[in-house]
Amino acid sequence: MKVAELYKNNAGKPVVSFEFFRAKTPKAAENLEKVLDLLAGTRHDYMSVTFGAGGSTREGSYQLIDKLKSERNIKTVAYIAGVGLGPDDLTAVLDTFKRQGIETVFVIQGDEPQEDAAFTPHPDALAHASDLLSFIKARYDFCLGAAGYPEGHIHAVSLEKDIEFAKLKQDCGAEYLVAQYFFDNRFFYDYVDRCRAIGVTIPIVPGIMPIYTVSLLEMLTSVCGSSIPDSVRKGLSDIPADDKEGVVKFGIDLATDQCRDLLKQGVPGLHFYTMNRGQSVHEIVTALEKEGLL
Repeated sequence: MKVAELYKNNAGKPVVSFEFFRAKTPKAAENLEKVLDLLAGTRHDYMSVTFGAGGSTREGSYQLIDKLKSERNIKTVAYIAGVGLGPDDLTAVLDTFKRQGIETVFVIQGDEPQEDAAFTPHPDALAHASDLLSFIKARYDFCLGAAGYPEGHIHAVSLEKDIEFAKLKQDCGAEYLVAQYFFDNRFFYDYVDRCRAIGVTIPIVPGIMPIYTVSLLEMLTSVCGSSIPDSVRKGLSDIPADDKEGVVKFGIDLATDQCRDLLKQGVPGLHFYTMNRGQSVHEIVTALEKEGLL
């Protein structure tokens, strides 16, 4: 399954995708099975599996890919994070993906693993996602996806420079971009307009991150650089601190409103960061489907 073809040949329907990461404990693995049971029956076109920085989760990623693709017959995209990996490591990973029947690889540079004090990057590691795209494009026939950053990558010199990198990723082989999540759709619309203005023609898909908990929201935004609008902070502050279900409901309503607006503006699809949780995404997608937007 080549994702770029989905965007071209999906009969005008938005492409819906869900993202997962490998479970780190037996309890988490048990929970992930339940999440997959729920979301496998929810409207979707493919699912993607992340890849730990420095290849730290590669074996778990391979196993989850097999679970989705072979055991559950789900169209699957494999991530690759090039940070710290030398050419031989990259080739080993990509060859494994090929043996697993993967046809689309989502390419990011990634950040060095913070929890591994012994991590040492390979001296020949590629410096940028664009380099990794070029490396793969020259050696394999995978469909390639890449990341975009509507508010700018956290390490970018400027948003303008980051948009130039989006064009470079296209030039190096990316066939679609998935945007980092945001909570104000105006960031996404502006990003798309500015990308189009410099010649980015490939599909740009909004990433959606429902709010699951306040602590997770704060942690992820600090790492990813996505901003939290004052209206969102105000809405969360009105919910009692111990009302976890209230926070989840707020997150579902907010993301559903976001997606509703995005779909009415004609986005090519929606990519959900599930954080290995199922109920929020299930409710959002089901609501949108009932409204005839999906």
